[in-house]
Amino acid sequence: MSGRDLFCQPRRFGRGAVLTLVFASVLVAGAATGSLPGDPGEGGRSASGAAPSPAPVGHSEDVTRAAEEAAADGKSPMEAAERAVSRSGDRWAAVYSEGEYAEFEASLDGRYTGVGLEARGDRDGRIEVTKVQSGSPAAAAGIRAGDRLRSVDGRSVEGLPVTDVVSLLRGDATGASAGSTVRLGLERGTRAWTETLRRALLSTDSVTVHRLSDDTTVITVAAFTKGVGDSVRSAVRRTPAGAGIVLDLRGNSGGLVTEAVSTASAFLDGGLVATYDVDGDQRALHAEGGGDTTSPLVALVDGGTMSAAELLTGALQDRGRAVVVGSRTFGKGSVQMPSRLPDGSVAELTVGHYRTPSGHGVDGRGITPDLEADDGALERAETVLSGLGDVS
Repeated sequence: MSGRDLFCQPRRFGRGAVLTLVFASVLVAGAATGSLPGDPGEGGRSASGAAPSPAPVGHSEDVTRAAEEAAADGKSPMEAAERAVSRSGDRWAAVYSEGEYAEFEASLDGRYTGVGLEARGDRDGRIEVTKVQSGSPAAAAGIRAGDRLRSVDGRSVEGLPVTDVVSLLRGDATGASAGSTVRLGLERGTRAWTETLRRALLSTDSVTVHRLSDDTTVITVAAFTKGVGDSVRSAVRRTPAGAGIVLDLRGNSGGLVTEAVSTASAFLDGGLVATYDVDGDQRALHAEGGGDTTSPLVALVDGGTMSAAELLTGALQDRGRAVVVGSRTFGKGSVQMPSRLPDGSVAELTVGHYRTPSGHGVDGRGITPDLEADDGALERAETVLSGLGDVS
């Protein structure tokens, strides 16, 4: 399992008129997002994989009323809302502070507070640096991929889940902001040393592009942050005529549904992307016209492909636009509606579910790939491409 300090802890917010689904990650268990009142977000599923039940009728009103009554009595609206949510039976509802909402806004813009490290845990519980972001505090300190991270602020990280290491790097427990310091214990070969870094507000590249061969371009989308759709469409336009495309969505935690729909528009010439319901009111999402409908396309997915990434995968699969290769996706597809409480906190409450163009419900089920592949999935995708078009 690998991770980076972009993601810190569960976040369930969106903003304005931006349609948002879950912004979960294998780096943070159960993370989810929503939008402000009027636009849906999405929750998740239980650890057992069972689809959550719809929230009780009047659920939203009950939570809001509890918060308002608490405010009138001089008590904490957020705590009252949390108690109401715990009684509601809505297993994917959550209440978050105003500060968490502000942090989440930054993450949807592709910004995060951290030191610029990506890391993974090995079978022995050791934490290895896998990537150092260019221009980051970690890069300035000379930290390199392959270095071992031994401790954070004096706490040993050996044996810790990568999610906990990420949280320590970001300083979640103390609400650390850009400019705060963090002390890292590091090891490279026989050398062990300590480095004190200042966290910074960094930008992440959610889209990366590389040529696997002359005939295959790989477009990797890590998450659907702001601008991802435009980046994918630019990458598709730059792909040589006749070349195949692998759209790598493995580990994609979701994000902004508007960006997932924009990405679908890069490969579709209009038409349905998904449907969803809000308290029984059926709605639909459509791709824009003019996308590339001729380049051979494989969508690469795994168990870390979630939410908006599943929505995109389902659209490409159901519309016959892509062959899906990999393993079954995570299965997060419940629609949630956040509402602001009197103290500025936000309650996110389940109101419905979304479905793929063929009517397939994703929540608790995930999407089954056309071709199962685990190890060597990228090589399998390249083989599939060779049979889809004029690629060799």
